[in-house]
Amino acid sequence: MTRRLLLRSSAFVRSARKMVRKHPQVANEIRNTLELLAEDAFYPRLRTHKLKGKLEGSWACSVGYDLRIVFSFVQYEGDEAILLETIGTHEEVY
Repeated sequence: MTRRLLLRSSAFVRSARKMVRKHPQVANEIRNTLELLAEDAFYPRLRTHKLKGKLEGSWACSVGYDLRIVFSFVQYEGDEAILLETIGTHEEVY
């Protein structure tokens, strides 16, 4: 399995900054989750799952108890990459 490139949308960057500003202790959890996501998007700890409804076509993975990253698989320069769409609590992203 090859490592996937992570592409950060402006919405993801904004929400991640806001999250880390409010809860500095989650910065390492986010960093570790992004590393795992790049290595293996379906690593069991991530609990990666497809989304339905208005977010159909996107996927989500778990950062911690109530923190989720929403992303999609995209083609970038001929390779499969991961587009990070947003990050937030369960209530914020769904």
